[in-house]
Amino acid sequence: MAGPIRLLPLAGMLVLLAACQPTVRVEAPEKPIVINVNVKIEHEVRVRVEKDIEDLLAEEPELF
Repeated sequence: MAGPIRLLPLAGMLVLLAACQPTVRVEAPEKPIVINVNVKIEHEVRVRVEKDIEDLLAEEPELF
């Protein structure tokens, strides 16, 4: 009878540890994901403007 009584605190600790396991939830976000692509568009505009200026300076170097 002494054997099962000794295991009782150990069994209680195991039950408590099993009850404290973390819960992982996978949920969809409330707001949609927004990907901002303005950086690429602005970069393309700047490259085009710079090429236009280079072409203009090549045609008329007296401007500046």
